[in-house]
Amino acid sequence: MTRRLRVAVVGLGVGVQHVQAYAERPDLFDIAALCDLDEERMARVGADHRVARQTADFGRLLSEGGLDVVNICTPPNTHFDLITRALSAGLHVVCEKPLVGSLADCDRLAAAEAASGRRIIPIFQYRFGNGLQRLKMLVDAGLAGPAFLTTIETAWKRGADYYAVPWRGKWATEMGGVCVTQAIHAHDMLSYINGPVASVSARLRTRVNPIEAEDCAAVAVEMADGSVATLSATLGSAVQISRLRFCFRNLTAESNLDPYRPSRDPWVFTGADEGHQALIDAALAAFAPREEFFVRQMALMHAALTGGGEVPVTLADARASLELITAIYHSGVTGERTTLPIPPGHPRYADWRAEPGAFA
Repeated sequence: MTRRLRVAVVGLGVGVQHVQAYAERPDLFDIAALCDLDEERMARVGADHRVARQTADFGRLLSEGGLDVVNICTPPNTHFDLITRALSAGLHVVCEKPLVGSLADCDRLAAAEAASGRRIIPIFQYRFGNGLQRLKMLVDAGLAGPAFLTTIETAWKRGADYYAVPWRGKWATEMGGVCVTQAIHAHDMLSYINGPVASVSARLRTRVNPIEAEDCAAVAVEMADGSVATLSATLGSAVQISRLRFCFRNLTAESNLDPYRPSRDPWVFTGADEGHQALIDAALAAFAPREEFFVRQMALMHAALTGGGEVPVTLADARASLELITAIYHSGVTGERTTLPIPPGHPRYADWRAEPGAFA
């Protein structure tokens, strides 16, 4: 009989999507508790999903017990403290992006995770769209060949209403701008498919809104495999899109343009010639679409936590994302090409943040 994991969701802004994902798999999860400082919002979510246990006190949530997993969806500057407290209470932790605000904090979490015997599962739900999973299957099967060029665009719209929330747009609380908050998933998909990043050259600007961090970015990336990539991001696009295009020797893969679901179907996969197209088509015909995004990541997490094996997104995956962010900000501030890996002695290892207005 499948053991249901008892989950508490902390922070019910974006956390509502997590609650909904758990609710889609009642065979795997029991939404045991909610925690939010906005008690009216918490009451609404609790009523919608029949969750009676509700508290605004995180310490009380932990001390009362009866949980297996704490799912953290609070502002980024709170993550490190909440994660370490949950690990100390003997709980697994799911946490939204960015996981923490520096490589130093990420490495501290690695030590805390190892000492606790529990797991930290960072959220990168975009990995689990069926379109991207088709590409991952083709690459893993050796049908794509060497990577040449990848282009990733995040062209979204955010205005004054979005930044009216007090913690947004500030280095101290949101930890950065478009590269951290909006484009982080798209940039994670680059490493998920093509592997480690070798160097970054970034140009960052604040042009759309009067915020402390960047809202426009143009980033040139060299991958460890020798391929190159461009990452562009803005929060000033009247037409919102996300677009991913991967060019390999034997295959070109192109995403749909849905700004918030570019990794789902449909994708277009074009072989370099008729022979490669036939191989690609045959492989794709055998692909079995699965549940996607949060629901899929949570289901894979359940399998790992109850049956053994690796969790679907690891702390090392989150660290790779944070290392790319660190390199982007260092290059953006200095104007210099930044190489990876970034060692503990690097000036931004302990804090990637720039001064307010650095990119104005």
